[in-house]
Amino acid sequence: MNPAGGVLYRILEWITRFAYLHILWFLFTCLGGIILGIFPATITSFAIIRKWLQGNSDLPLFQTFWAFYKKEFLKSNLLGLFIVVVSGIIIFNLIFLQLNISEMLQLSSIPFLVGLVVFLLFVFYIFPAYVHFDVSLWQNMKNAFLIMLISPFHSLMMIICLGSLYFVYDAVPALAFIFGSSTYAFISMWLANDAFQRIAKKQKNS
Repeated sequence: MNPAGGVLYRILEWITRFAYLHILWFLFTCLGGIILGIFPATITSFAIIRKWLQGNSDLPLFQTFWAFYKKEFLKSNLLGLFIVVVSGIIIFNLIFLQLNISEMLQLSSIPFLVGLVVFLLFVFYIFPAYVHFDVSLWQNMKNAFLIMLISPFHSLMMIICLGSLYFVYDAVPALAFIFGSSTYAFISMWLANDAFQRIAKKQKNS
């Protein structure tokens, strides 16, 4: 195979992997009745992508997905419950304050809006932290929050990259249908993993 053909083959191979991972995410989300399936499927997608970033790109995708999904089903749903409850509280307060005719109350919605943005950033970090650190769920949440605070560059890049991807998918919905979850997970995992490695290197050198 000539060099150009080899490059094209690798590109098509990775396109297929990302599409297949998104299909698995969708199927296993449905397997859990959506509500109980979305968080285990999402966590598993991040675990698969972490293995890819470590150079293990030829792992049996379905078997690996199924094994991790079963193993982390309960714990990942506990994390999902936390995310849903906190998101619900913030959004409820935002809607309540925005609907209130009092200008003072509407102004008080600003801290909740800031809180929502910070919480979204936290969520971008919690999934990578979950599959990276072998610690308790509570410790993972603390790790994700602290790393988010001390990694402003990575946090900004997440906002820019994931925001840009949203606009691309909004313009071309077919791409979201084929690659949606896997590309979001890859960007988050790649940037968070770089933040983890930089922090580990600093700790090692200190």
